[in-house]
Amino acid sequence: MFNLILFGPPGSGKGTQSEKLIEKYGFKHLSTGDLLRSEIANKTPLGIEAKNFMDKGQLVPDEVVIGMISSALDANKDVNGFLFDGFPRTTAQAEALDKLLSLNKTAIGALIALQVPDDELISRMLHRAKTSGRSDDADENIQRKRLDVYRNETLPVAGYYREFNKVVDIQGVGTINEIFEKLCSVIDKKMAAQREEENAG
Repeated sequence: MFNLILFGPPGSGKGTQSEKLIEKYGFKHLSTGDLLRSEIANKTPLGIEAKNFMDKGQLVPDEVVIGMISSALDANKDVNGFLFDGFPRTTAQAEALDKLLSLNKTAIGALIALQVPDDELISRMLHRAKTSGRSDDADENIQRKRLDVYRNETLPVAGYYREFNKVVDIQGVGTINEIFEKLCSVIDKKMAAQREEENAG
């Protein structure tokens, strides 16, 4: 099993690339937003708990989100690996995720960080606003605030995984296929290295 975190600021193209990677490698996509919606729709105990927080406009606590990821791991024992998208968002979540994965006798194989200059991100999001209908995409001040939050709260996650030599930075500028090829080349190398380790161990 090979587990991947696709990482990058809002507008870096994570969603587009996730879809292509899932199709190619047969990863199970773990998006915390999708998990939350599914648990709430199925009225599971975790979903009911999460909805209580969301109805009050509060963030869903880490332990509830980790609980949902744990359920997803249990339900998908036979997949090739998981692609984490939009999670972990904080170092505390990264530590909790690592513990959970090690209980399941697996680990994060790589964190691939898409590097895109701020001006390019903002122009992409303003462009996306024309088709997405999301009013928050159309406001440049909101975009800059989002990037600040990303830098202050989420970027340290990459720092955490750097200590374990798991981070690979790639330029997220170019055509969708060019970026996809760079991603695949990193994943293929990391998968081969992981297989060698497993065989040696």
